[in-house]
Amino acid sequence: MTFPKPYADAVAKLRVPCGFVLVAAFLWLSEPTLQSLALGLPVSLLGLALRAWAAGHLEKNATLTVSGPYAWVRNPLYIGTLTAAAGFVIASRRWELGVLFALVFALIYLPVVELEEQHLRRLFPDFGAYAARVHRLLPLPPREKNLKHFRFGLYKYNREYEALLGFLAGVGLLVWKAMRYKHYLG
Repeated sequence: MTFPKPYADAVAKLRVPCGFVLVAAFLWLSEPTLQSLALGLPVSLLGLALRAWAAGHLEKNATLTVSGPYAWVRNPLYIGTLTAAAGFVIASRRWELGVLFALVFALIYLPVVELEEQHLRRLFPDFGAYAARVHRLLPLPPREKNLKHFRFGLYKYNREYEALLGFLAGVGLLVWKAMRYKHYLG
């Protein structure tokens, strides 16, 4: 799917404000139970772990990152975000949040992915060959071995700990709401 550049440029500016709208909707609508937390939070943790793994390999604008999860999929940070959000949707027990997040992902994040890949094509001549062997959003086993390893310094430099803090805040909110819900049920 290709998006017109003016649209993609416009929605790129909406990514962060839309995140706040999603958080507000999540705060308002979620109705978690201890069972939904037990089902959804492990899924979110997988997404968070994928994001952490990716951040520990990513050297933004310095080199074309093709190691770690980037050997499997070109956009592991977005796949991690999608997975973490799916877990929170499961935990929230609200399908409406799933629809809302899917719309935001399709209408905001996918055009941003396209813009970022255009930037990488201009910056790194090898991007075309990389894109030919690694899918944009579908993780597939790598064809080549890359010996680069996760670097905690890159994880910190890329400020991925902020995603962990957001996750912990979300978990705290869901647990609080689940306990309130359980209290109301008697």
